[in-house]
Parts: sequence; structure tokens; C-alpha cells
Amino acid sequence: MTVSITSYLLVALILFCIGLYGALTKRNAVAVLLSIELMMNAVNINLVAFSKYGLHPAVSGQIFTLFSMTVAAAEVALGLAILIALYRNKATVNVDEMDQMKR
Repeated sequence: MTVSITSYLLVALILFCIGLYGALTKRNAVAVLLSIELMMNAVNINLVAFSKYGLHPAVSGQIFTLFSMTVAAAEVALGLAILIALYRNKATVNVDEMDQMKR
């Protein structure tokens, strides 16, 4: 059984749309970070699909996906550190109440 590129792109589209909806509508900062991760995973699925089914199939898209996943892990660590620091100052994780950079 072979899976076509359309299936990969459809799954990536669904993931990206769910992530975009969550990033635009959620008020909780943790949920926004998780939604951004969903969108990044959708991009990674596209990279792997195009590296497998593209005009010149190669491993370069998969290697770029590994680097992208590394950057995503660093982004989550940094985002959670900033979120913890903001929670200590404001005592909330709602995005609406985090609009000032000063104490």
C-alpha cells in the first residue's frame, strides 16, 4: 500500500489549521505555545513529504526537519521560561493580561 503526497499534505493542512485556530483564539499562554508547536509539526510533515515525493527526492528535507525540531525544542524551553517569569510577576497565564514589558 502506497501513500500519496496528497494524504501527507491533507494531514499537515488539518494540523496547521488546528494550530492556527488555537493560536488565534486561546487566552492561555500554554495553549498558544502548544498551538504554535502544532503548526511547526505541520511544516515538518510538509518538508518530509516534499523531500520524499518532490522532483528530486533527497534526504535534505528530512535533515532540515531535524534542525527545525531542534529549534522548536529550544523555542519551547525559552517560551516556558519566559512564561514562568511572567507568572511570577503577574500571577496569571492569560495572554490578554501580559501586555506590558515593565513591572
